[in-house]
Amino acid sequence: MNGLSRINLTQWRVREWAMTAMAFIVICVVLLTAGRGLASGAMGEVLRVRFGGDAQHTRVVLDLDRTSRGQVIQAGDDGRVVVSLAGVSPANRGLNGAGTGLVRGWRVTGAGPASRVELDLATSAEIERRFLLPPGDGIAHFRYVIDLKATGRAPTARPARTPPVASRSAERPTERPLIFIDAGHGGRDPGAHGTESRESAVTLAAALDLKRELERTGRYRVRLTRESDAYVALYRRVAIARQAEADLFISLHADAGADPATRGASVYTLSEQGAGRAVREFTRGENWHRSLNLPGRDPSVDRILLDMTQRATQNRSAQLARTLLGELEGADHPMLRRSHRDAGLAVLLAPDVPAVLLEMGFITNPEDERMLNDNRARRRLMRAVADGIDRYFREPAGGLQMASAGGASGQP
Repeated sequence: MNGLSRINLTQWRVREWAMTAMAFIVICVVLLTAGRGLASGAMGEVLRVRFGGDAQHTRVVLDLDRTSRGQVIQAGDDGRVVVSLAGVSPANRGLNGAGTGLVRGWRVTGAGPASRVELDLATSAEIERRFLLPPGDGIAHFRYVIDLKATGRAPTARPARTPPVASRSAERPTERPLIFIDAGHGGRDPGAHGTESRESAVTLAAALDLKRELERTGRYRVRLTRESDAYVALYRRVAIARQAEADLFISLHADAGADPATRGASVYTLSEQGAGRAVREFTRGENWHRSLNLPGRDPSVDRILLDMTQRATQNRSAQLARTLLGELEGADHPMLRRSHRDAGLAVLLAPDVPAVLLEMGFITNPEDERMLNDNRARRRLMRAVADGIDRYFREPAGGLQMASAGGASGQP
């Protein structure tokens, strides 16, 4: 106070008054500019929304131009997932569209100083994890990621409103599952030879039996990769199943060995090495992301989504293998001692279709060959396979884990 009391304003000249006025103006301009900057920076934008994955695991990626904190409003029990994102608003006064995998439709709406992200679920699901990715690795914006997983439970209520569905995949949960049965070999590729039969003939007869067993339930749509003694390239078998959006692919074969005493069935799933090969094969073309309904704008995110899809497919394939083996053992079908195997077989390489290869027995073993050529015995075997497939679809959330049984390899 003593210092201030010594300032005598009556003795100020024009120069002092002018400098004081200028300082006051500068301070006001600085405060006004800072205020506007804070106001403009208070709300960022949700730039776009992208999806990847499948009907078991779906990833939702929201591109943001600033950081945000998310809060779960609805967790999915009532058929919807709702998340509030603080400090961001939807671009262009709102975003909406059809989803992929577990998400039937979505919208982002403004909710005061936040955005409300609403996901209408195609089937029952829950949030597996949420996280924010900062800019980096050549990506200039933030990404808020929501990972969903199927629960297998029925939702307590259906969504009140759903935007128009633009893709076939969004409607698939209401359809009967589509199963592709692949009769191994055929045409100029007869496969292994037994004493009295060829593998290609045995696998076709078994495929027709399995088709009848599955169709008899009325719960499935069933197609064959071949219905006659025709040659179909290995990669073509996988391609036609993917193009048809198959829910399951099973390839039937008859094994062969140098020792005629060796007999029994086994089931193959894709090995880790085969999974790496599948990703390399799939990403070879320029527009590979389109066939998985990936956004195609962010290569690093698309690759992450592809890896997630591949991993989910391997898990589902492993579950299918276990259910098949359980039914075959329950039917007292002869089994190899190590009956669950893995390999990089061409017919197992689809990154988004769960697939197994069933070696029904050894065509080089007299007892197995006789069983595979006996109509009643073969139908009994295919009935057990159909029961395994039925159980697989009845228990969609049952204890997924990776199958890694060791090192068989080769082409079917």
